[in-house]
Amino acid sequence: MAQPAQLSFQDAASPIMEELLHLHDHAMMVLFVISIFVLYIIPLMMTTTLMNTEMVDAHLMETIWTVLPAVVLTLVALPSLRILYLMDEVNNPHLTIKAIGHQWYWSYEYTDFKDLLFDSYMVQPDNLSRGSLRLLEVDQHMMVPTGTLTRMLITAEDVLHSWALPSLGVKVDAIPGRLNQTTVMAYRPGLFYGQCSEICGANHSFMPIVMESMPLKDFESWSTMM
Repeated sequence: MAQPAQLSFQDAASPIMEELLHLHDHAMMVLFVISIFVLYIIPLMMTTTLMNTEMVDAHLMETIWTVLPAVVLTLVALPSLRILYLMDEVNNPHLTIKAIGHQWYWSYEYTDFKDLLFDSYMVQPDNLSRGSLRLLEVDQHMMVPTGTLTRMLITAEDVLHSWALPSLGVKVDAIPGRLNQTTVMAYRPGLFYGQCSEICGANHSFMPIVMESMPLKDFESWSTMM
């Protein structure tokens, strides 16, 4: 999860988030090089008094400064499109969970199990145990087995919501009357926190998301107890 005064992304907990971090670093490097070049050219052009007559009518230079930006955009766009298709790919999921947004809590239905569904409410500050996170802790965690490809079906019952887990690289809109889907896979055990990322009313800030990744044996034990 995010730390106080953190400026970078959260640590990646899924392959998709790792790819997004690599894309971010790639795009920032391109932006850094362009910015340094432009900041070098601007004072140079403002202070120099020299003029080259061959620069007045230089078709080759015009071609270069037209083609070069197109090449740079292509170098950024191709990795972005690749990740976009990877995020939309749903291939042989081992588990399906339906998340339903309400004002202002989440409901989860494990469609592969019989009668395995529950509501997840934010724990009020007065009821928090020691070490729990204010405005992020819930009374029922969404449990998933570690390293298992899980399909998420996202919808809403009343207004627009958005189911988001930054450390997994997931953000899907929850729209009434429509099912959106995505996949999540945490490759390490732990707790992963998120929040509704669509302004959905007065208590929009009070419907957090907590996903708990655990070994498969522990998940099977938990599912039989529910």
